[in-house]
Amino acid sequence: MAKVLGIESSCDETGIAIYDTEHGLIADTLYSQIELHRQYGGVVPELASRDHLRKIIPLIDECLAQSQCKLSDLDAIAYTAGPGLNGALLIGASVANSLGFANQLPVIPIHHLEGHLLSPLLADDKPNPPFIALLASGGHSQLIAVNAIGEYELLGDTLDDAAGEAFDKTAKMLGLPYPGGRYIAELAALGHENYKLPRPMLHSGDLTMSFSGLKTAVLTLINNLTEQNIAIEGQVLQDIARSIEESITDVLVKKSVMALKQTKIKTLVVSGGVSANLRLREKLDLELTKIQAKAFYPPLRLCTDNGAMIALAGAIRLKQQKFTYSFNVHPRWDLTSLASNQ
Repeated sequence: MAKVLGIESSCDETGIAIYDTEHGLIADTLYSQIELHRQYGGVVPELASRDHLRKIIPLIDECLAQSQCKLSDLDAIAYTAGPGLNGALLIGASVANSLGFANQLPVIPIHHLEGHLLSPLLADDKPNPPFIALLASGGHSQLIAVNAIGEYELLGDTLDDAAGEAFDKTAKMLGLPYPGGRYIAELAALGHENYKLPRPMLHSGDLTMSFSGLKTAVLTLINNLTEQNIAIEGQVLQDIARSIEESITDVLVKKSVMALKQTKIKTLVVSGGVSANLRLREKLDLELTKIQAKAFYPPLRLCTDNGAMIALAGAIRLKQQKFTYSFNVHPRWDLTSLASNQ
């Protein structure tokens, strides 16, 4: 049995959690900086770092109180070492290594995307490798073959924008608050697909994705409606949102099904912030049923960045790592390099 403290600080959420290998997740705290960054329409890296510094120790104290643990009861500390914002990553890495050194605990650097792709293991219904992972967030849209924990093969990636970025940027064009994905989904549930938007690279024949052309198409649509004196509100706004959601989810579903067929794997793991989109889940479940495959998702509250996924990944990697208290962070870090680094 081992208890691992997880620290997530890669972007604009400070997540702290404790995972117990016998009892599962025993404490979980999260602070979101959304309100701080909303006025700027996106994440301001310097402000993110300062806010992590302000919140990280109180959140660790809260997490220890939740679990009725002391630092001396822990067996290891795991932290996000990348990819992410350099300054934000350094806050988590510095705190993790300082606490580890002071308490003589192993300290485990975790790849942020590995945390995401393992997060469905925190659900009641857990997948087993091999599986295909769809990582869809504001920073990534990737299809990865997971042959075993730590054995990852990149099958497909986006050439430009990520799916979550496309949601957020088109939402901004429509005057919706940041981050826009949830507002697009809420409006889309009330709308109809009355505007046919492109599905970039849907029929490319490979697993490559692209979402930048969708942004251009939405901007053109908004300009055309404005020229016709049609207000972007009410049913019109809801229909545009539904059309955006259908375009993005169609691409993600088609590419995921193609990856499963090409590899002959029957399990799909969906993670990252976009995995919270209920329309995506509905369409994936429908299409996977047709090919006798199954999708697994993290709990909705663990779709975005969180400490729980880092604590879990740390518990899994606890026996695989060599430990020192010298550390680097990796703002850019290829997930497939993990196998060669073990």
